[in-house]
Amino acid sequence: MNELTEEKTRDEFIDELELALAKLPLVDLEVVNRFTDGMYIRELHIPAGTMVTTMTHKTQHPFVVSKGVIKVTSDTEGSVIIEAPYTGITEPNTRRAAHALTDTIWTTFHVTDETDINKIADEILEPKDMSLISAAAGREVLAGYLTPQTLTE
Repeated sequence: MNELTEEKTRDEFIDELELALAKLPLVDLEVVNRFTDGMYIRELHIPAGTMVTTMTHKTQHPFVVSKGVIKVTSDTEGSVIIEAPYTGITEPNTRRAAHALTDTIWTTFHVTDETDINKIADEILEPKDMSLISAAAGREVLAGYLTPQTLTE
């Protein structure tokens, strides 16, 4: 019997991954926010062994992996292992799943005069309904660039 199967989109795969990950112990990642004239800089510290997913980016912006080794999967990069030091460009509509093979620091740079993290997230990220992920996790899971341990310098 020859069955046709629907090919899942990248977003559907990442959505399923997020639901599966939400059932595991969640890690509150350290985020350091910095601002200069006309720029928001977000430094994300990802412990070894941690799986992360991103929201869909609206804008093109540079990123730097300044520490560590991380396996990244996306439509734009395919599946690659990035080792620090590394500089790349995130293209609009990019959404990633990543697995930190060692402790990793991933920094993004966004052109904006805004300093309110919620407003910046609205500018640079597509909206996402987190209700299913929160239900699977049994706690509120925040979308965007907000985490309980966000630091601003």
